[in-house]
Amino acid sequence: MAPEHKPSFAIIGGGMAGILAAVKIREAGYDFTIFEKADSFGGTWRENTYPGVACDVPSHLYSYSFALNPDWKYLSASGSDILDYFRGVAEHYELAASTRFGQPVTRCEWIGDRWEVEDGAGHVGQFDWVVAATGILHHPKMPDIEGLDDFAGSSFHTARWDHSVELDGKRIGVIGTGSSGVQVTGELAPRAGSFTLFQRTPQWVLPVPQIEYTEEERADFRAHPEKLEQLHDEMDREFHSWFGEEVLNPESEVFAGMGDACTNKLDSDIEDPVLREKLRPDYKLACKRLVISHNFYDSIQAPQAKLVTDSIVRIEEKGVRTADGQLHELDVLVLATGFHVDAFVRPMNVIGQDGVELDELWSERPSAYLSVTLPGFPNFFFLNGPGSPVGNFSLILTAEWECQYMLRLVEELSEAGHRWACPSEQAATQFEAERVEAGKDTIWTTGCKSWYLDDRGVPILWTFPFERFREEMTGPKMQDYAVG
Repeated sequence: MAPEHKPSFAIIGGGMAGILAAVKIREAGYDFTIFEKADSFGGTWRENTYPGVACDVPSHLYSYSFALNPDWKYLSASGSDILDYFRGVAEHYELAASTRFGQPVTRCEWIGDRWEVEDGAGHVGQFDWVVAATGILHHPKMPDIEGLDDFAGSSFHTARWDHSVELDGKRIGVIGTGSSGVQVTGELAPRAGSFTLFQRTPQWVLPVPQIEYTEEERADFRAHPEKLEQLHDEMDREFHSWFGEEVLNPESEVFAGMGDACTNKLDSDIEDPVLREKLRPDYKLACKRLVISHNFYDSIQAPQAKLVTDSIVRIEEKGVRTADGQLHELDVLVLATGFHVDAFVRPMNVIGQDGVELDELWSERPSAYLSVTLPGFPNFFFLNGPGSPVGNFSLILTAEWECQYMLRLVEELSEAGHRWACPSEQAATQFEAERVEAGKDTIWTTGCKSWYLDDRGVPILWTFPFERFREEMTGPKMQDYAVG
């Protein structure tokens, strides 16, 4: 009898999802190689090092369920603490020995019944499975503003922060008021000689206090890990089951109540009535990603800070020119303008069955069956892929459920004597049609512009109850798959 074939895995990306995949794949008894474009682990938290960077999901929820951390210092952990956490997990599981650092994957091609994976140095390897753990917050989106290259001062995107630039006492301008822009404002406005925040759309800001865990509390978590598990599970239920249901209801009374709380905080904290109205959103809470901050309102009211809502006409040598004709002179210009969240594995060239390229399959826009697999691309698996639950959730728990699904699919194939699987075109098309239809009646489509929406105005994320996601991820429906 021929020995049972033991599948091998190529994991693309050494950030949160890649580390998770490696741990779980090894736990299942399979071999893997991580391909990491940079020289170290960390993903998003390695790329984003701007002042004030933090996670807006509570620390004890933004943790692997198998590696809960009793030593989180704050409710919302700093980027550096999160990076240390992920690198610590990678070190604990000795993942560096199975990682190729410093070479991005340039090509994945299905040849025969395996994947051929090529990196930037021209090295080629063969694998049974490819796991795309590439993340969505690492391709900076540059604003389409005339004269961006004309600025004579220092200019950079938040994800490409230049730490050699002196900031204290400087004239600093920030374009963008999403999570990154708000966090940068909270940190830099008090330090700047002058600080100008250019706002296109006001944000709903949930004023969550920054809680510091005492050494006694952390020691208690260390001594009683069951308390840590209980806290993690309670946060999981609150964020995913509760929040995940509410975003599906445009008339949510819960979100209306949260909106009242945000509005009351705005009215009580912002003294200047003109500034207060500039900061007041005119769309439903949670239509855009909810911004969480404990210091934004204080910082934007610093004597040296100002909020500019006139549209930007162009960037000039000395600063930013707005539609009212004013030139806002700056020493430093920060672009807090987000990411290309629809890039996923691109610019990597992925070629499936019959020579079909992923760019061809995604010529209109990205989609995936249950957010994890693609028709015509056998054994190619996404973590936090197109249509995944994103937003004010823990992407770690989402990725854990998806990883569980993948390994059960591998197990099903092995037990049936098959080497590969991909969803049928019919199954993928039907699921996407259901997802699009369900998205029409969610809070994301109530009249705001956000990165949650595609070019049609359809949400790019999971539009069903979060409980359905958990149910789908318990195991594959093999009738939806073609196998070989």
